[in-house]
Amino acid sequence: MSNQKKRNFQIEAFKHRVVVDPKYADKTWKVLEHAIHEIYNHNASGLSFEELYRNAYNMVLHKFGEKLYSGLVTTMTSHLKEISKSIEAAQGGMFLEEMNRKWTDHNKALQMIRDILMYMDRTYIPSTQKTPVHELGLNLWRDNIIRSSKIQTRLLNTLLELVLRERTGEVIDRGLMRNIIKMLMDLGPSVYQEDFENPFLEVSAEFYRGESQKFIECCDCGDYLKKAERRLNEELDRVTHYLDARSEAKITNVVEKEMIANHMLRLVHMDNSGLVNMLLDDKYEDLGRMYNLFRRVSNGLSTIREVMTSHLRETGKQLVTDPERLKDPVEFVQRLLDEKDKYDSIIRLSFSNDKTFLNALNSSFEFFINLNNRSPEFISLFVDDKLRKGLKGVSEEDVEIILDKVMMLFRYLQEKDVFEKYYKQHLAKRLLSGKTVSDDAERSLIVKLKTECGYQFTSKLEGMFTDMKTSQDTIQGFYASHPELGDGPTLTVQVLTTGSWPTQPSVTCNLPSEMSALCEKFRSYYLGTHTGRRLSWQTNMGTADIKASFGKGQKHELNVSTYQMCVLMLFNNPERLSYKEIEQATEIPAVDLKRCLQSMACVKGKNVLRKEPMSKDIGEDDAFFVNDKFTSKLYKVKIGTVVAQKESEPEKQETRQRVEEDRKPQIEAAIVRIMKSRRALDHNNIISEVTKQLQSRFLANPTEIKKRIESLIERDFLERDSIDRKLYRYLA
Repeated sequence: MSNQKKRNFQIEAFKHRVVVDPKYADKTWKVLEHAIHEIYNHNASGLSFEELYRNAYNMVLHKFGEKLYSGLVTTMTSHLKEISKSIEAAQGGMFLEEMNRKWTDHNKALQMIRDILMYMDRTYIPSTQKTPVHELGLNLWRDNIIRSSKIQTRLLNTLLELVLRERTGEVIDRGLMRNIIKMLMDLGPSVYQEDFENPFLEVSAEFYRGESQKFIECCDCGDYLKKAERRLNEELDRVTHYLDARSEAKITNVVEKEMIANHMLRLVHMDNSGLVNMLLDDKYEDLGRMYNLFRRVSNGLSTIREVMTSHLRETGKQLVTDPERLKDPVEFVQRLLDEKDKYDSIIRLSFSNDKTFLNALNSSFEFFINLNNRSPEFISLFVDDKLRKGLKGVSEEDVEIILDKVMMLFRYLQEKDVFEKYYKQHLAKRLLSGKTVSDDAERSLIVKLKTECGYQFTSKLEGMFTDMKTSQDTIQGFYASHPELGDGPTLTVQVLTTGSWPTQPSVTCNLPSEMSALCEKFRSYYLGTHTGRRLSWQTNMGTADIKASFGKGQKHELNVSTYQMCVLMLFNNPERLSYKEIEQATEIPAVDLKRCLQSMACVKGKNVLRKEPMSKDIGEDDAFFVNDKFTSKLYKVKIGTVVAQKESEPEKQETRQRVEEDRKPQIEAAIVRIMKSRRALDHNNIISEVTKQLQSRFLANPTEIKKRIESLIERDFLERDSIDRKLYRYLA
């Protein structure tokens, strides 16, 4: 097959020239023109669309496309001019209805015409780059109807008037509005924007400008925000029902600008109803509305945040510096917790748990809690109060909630080491007097402190619990090895490791002979079972239970301190003792002795002694007797139990001094750690790095850091650079 010759096919031209009737085009166009008239006159049912299509097809085929196209334009234009007159003649509410009806008719006619001229649409129009039939029909409607001099302004005014009527509470035909607006959108984005949207936005801005001015003069802040919210929702509803979805952002911007952004500061600071009043009165709903509206405008939330922060800092400052409120530490801390709870609720319920508001809340609390240098002591006293008696009958979950709240305040403290000092003192008193409500709660708080500040912070606190447990075992061993002591006085000893417990000056006190003999036996037993240890008695921290008989055979068991026991035991023989005699016999320090006598002779209901002369204070010339008339409904009577109390001014100074002393080695250790890794560092960088390293425990004072650097230079840990005196070098 490959050897056969390839054949070339040729299509020859017609032998006879095809001659088209010169009047063919006119005749055919007349048929098509008549059909278009019939379509517009609603008489299309009698037309043969197949025949019409063929006629249009032949006209294009025989190169009469231009005649067909221009004829279409002319015919449609003339019909639209008639339609225009009909619409113009419509009065009042009929105007839009007539336009909607004619628009629907025009669209149907356009659909039929496009079907008839489909061949022209597909071939002639793309090749000549003319406008397709459907688009042409829309353009002609736009130019002859929508933008005709007598309709354009009237249409716009009618639409804007309907919107205004709806805004003032009237009910309008939303379906008709939707159809007319849809018509403008179908005619192209520019028509919708130029002929309706832009003027609509301008008129809306003017409307809301006037309305907001009127509202702000007569409404309080809460009512104004309700009206603004309602207006915003109305506009969103309007977009949903009959405006272009793309208008939503534009119209809401107008409402936000005119009703919120332009009046933001005035609303927030409005007298008797602004943000501060909402915060004071816990108006969660109004606050939530303000948050949701203000977040829509730039700088809205920052405005709320700044006013809230400023108010919070001001009220917090008053709270922590008011001398009246500082009288009761527990009440002081409870107020702080209540304030924190209040703002936590506001941020959770009204401000969508906004992180920036939570940060502002935390920074405000940190600011004002640290304005009062007694905050660490007061927080420790609050814990002490709760763990002594405040948590009786409270469920474990509630205990955890209270402890978590305390930890939250603890995090705000800059001087955490001061809290540790006080907490250790208060814990020691609770453990030694057996006044702690729950060991679990105590340990839970220590675990929380450990998590927050590390092992170092709590190691001594844990050591205190270990000592208490070990002491129980020791005392059991003591009595097991001395069975003969069963009938005499009972001794309970807590052996405390010096480093773990708050240091107390060892005070001598002459114990009653029965007790001192027992104590001596315990000392021999303890030192016999432990090597290399030394015992010193802390009589000022002990308690005693003694049985006492008064006049008329009244018998009571008195719970007293060790000092009070030493005094009361003196009255077994003599009936009367002077202050001087008691002081000489017991050797209790004067301050403690006066306090102990006061609690037994001057407190109503606890006065197991009476004194002459009767007065509230103890004088050195006073004489004391057993009060035979003492009575109490209770068999067991507590007298002057040691309670955690606010420190006196000298004690406060002493604690502060101890804290400052404890800080010195910590600052030095931080400097050495930093210099060891960096080898050389300038002064400002050392200050900032040391501060950063120690901030979890306390806020280091730059002056103190400088003193510690000088001390380290003297001890040859560091040296100054020979050229740059602000640069330090580490000496290995």
